[in-house]
Amino acid sequence: MSTHTETRTDLRLIVILLGALTAIGPLTIDTYLPAFSAIAADLNTDVATVGLSMSSYFIGIAAGQLVYGPLLDVLGRKGPLIFGLVLYGVAALGCALSANVQWLIGLRLVLALGACVGMVAARAVVRDLFPLNETARVFSTLMLIMGLAPIVAPTLGGIIVATLGWRYIFILLGVVAVLMLAGVWWILPAIAGHGRREALHPRRALTDYLAVLAVPGFTPRMLTGCFHIAGLFAYLTASPLVFMELFGMSGPRYGWTMGANALALIVGSQVNARFLKHFSLRKVLWGANLLQVAVSILFVLTAALAPVSLWMVLAFAASYMFCLGFLLPDITALIMEPFAREQAGSASALLGSLQMAASAVAAGLVSWGYNGTIAVMAIGMPLCALAGMGMLWGERGLLLEPVDGPVQRSL
Repeated sequence: MSTHTETRTDLRLIVILLGALTAIGPLTIDTYLPAFSAIAADLNTDVATVGLSMSSYFIGIAAGQLVYGPLLDVLGRKGPLIFGLVLYGVAALGCALSANVQWLIGLRLVLALGACVGMVAARAVVRDLFPLNETARVFSTLMLIMGLAPIVAPTLGGIIVATLGWRYIFILLGVVAVLMLAGVWWILPAIAGHGRREALHPRRALTDYLAVLAVPGFTPRMLTGCFHIAGLFAYLTASPLVFMELFGMSGPRYGWTMGANALALIVGSQVNARFLKHFSLRKVLWGANLLQVAVSILFVLTAALAPVSLWMVLAFAASYMFCLGFLLPDITALIMEPFAREQAGSASALLGSLQMAASAVAAGLVSWGYNGTIAVMAIGMPLCALAGMGMLWGERGLLLEPVDGPVQRSL
């Protein structure tokens, strides 16, 4: 009895750690957003140039995941995680000591190369330790932890900028790296890799990634996940344009609005976890996508027939994010399903990199297409929902299969 209780406790600590590792990405972004003006003034530049440090960060996140995939498969999970977190901590200290904006832009790239290991490893470790229907529930828990970052981080960053100065934001991130290192060292179990170092050769790594793409079901599921992420980033890119420019929302009110949207995402993920105790993952995923499409169609029809109000847009955004709380963890679980320990790292890395690319495309299209109306939001987000449902329809035979065998481990 005590052994079973200890096992459940250990698993919960592991899931909390994995959630924290996943949250490093949004935490690294959201804490320093309130500091753009202060950074520009201190480094004798403008806010637009400081914004390039965001671009360099996203480049590092997308490219770094592809590097860590083979490393995690060959060397196991702990070693690359420790390396990445050390790199992250050193880069955070470097950002704090930046003498000019060029150094900051470059070091944000290095910071991303360290941060992305947590994103890749977390998905792989969940696949290592839990069976399919349980992985979706675990990913929902990870989303709960990760979703707290967009709520807490901007406020925390603003307080630090106002009281200590922007450089202390990066000192805080360095402390986070130390805490994560301690967690990985003491809590994460040793999960061995396959040890075939020839797999680290770039040509062999490319072959392994192509092998992941060739796994039956991976590509349509991965594209489904990309469309869901694209819908999220279409909203994140459009929201300041629509809410602040079109509806005249103040900065603090916009911050509260984004916090409420993050809360809708969290609530959706936790309702999803409850539903998965009673329904198959595939049924929940299909139902959530149908609901998201229905909400999107209703919003488009209402916007076409009546004047658009702020509350109408807010209700649509909250409903859309609520559905994403179901879709993101569930499709991630399905994507990772076919992969054993020897391929889970590469699959996770490829998924993360392609989703980041889809996010960048969505954000670019929204920025390019904004015309002073809600069109980019009313077109882009519903299109992503429809495309995601279209990919699921192509997988409808799989989605109607009964739920997988009994859960082997439970939180």
